[in-house]
Amino acid sequence: MSASTHWLATASAQSVLERGGNAFDAAVAAAFVLHVVEPHLNGPGGDLVAIFQQQDAPAPTVLMGQGPAPSGATIEHYRGEGLDLVPGGGALAAAVPGAVDAWLLLLRDHGTWELSDVLGYAIGYARDGHPLVPGAAATIERVAELFRQDWPTSAALWMPDGEPPAAGTVVRNPAYAAVLDGLVHASCTVR
Repeated sequence: MSASTHWLATASAQSVLERGGNAFDAAVAAAFVLHVVEPHLNGPGGDLVAIFQQQDAPAPTVLMGQGPAPSGATIEHYRGEGLDLVPGGGALAAAVPGAVDAWLLLLRDHGTWELSDVLGYAIGYARDGHPLVPGAAATIERVAELFRQDWPTSAALWMPDGEPPAAGTVVRNPAYAAVLDGLVHASCTVR
C-alpha cells in the first residue's frame, strides 16, 4: 500500500512496490516525485523527520533530517544586520537543507534499489512534465509579483509566458531533472 498527497507520488511508490522494491525504496521515490509535482509543499531545501520500526527492532528508529543553522547564523551576525530576531522568511531564516541527505541515508541503509531506479520517477516527471495541481497554481498566482520583481529565474520556470499557469497545465523542470541526474551520476562515481 502507498499513500501521499499527490496521485503521481502515490502511483510511483506503488509501482516501486509492485516491481519488488521495499517500503523504503517506495518512500524515497515518492518523496522525490513530490519535490517535482508539489514544489510549493516539498522540496530539496526542506526537512525530513522519519519514524519507522523494523520487524525485529525493539524500538522505533527516528531519522532526523532537519537542517542545522548555518555556521554564520550567530547572534552577533543578526545584530550586525540590525535585527533583534531571526526573520521568519528569506535567506537569513534559512537552515542548511537536510531532506535530501536524510532520504539518501534512508535509501542507503534500508533500501534495496539503486538510486538511479528510485530517482527515475522524479527525473521523468521533471524532464517530461506533469499537470500542475490546483494548489501549486494558486501559490504561483499568489507570489507572481514576487517572482516578477525579485525571483526572475522562478518566474521563467513557473510563468514562462509571464502569467501564472492554470491548474492542469503541463509543466517541466529540466533543470531539476539535470540536478537529479547529476546526483545519480555522483553516486555511481563514489562507489
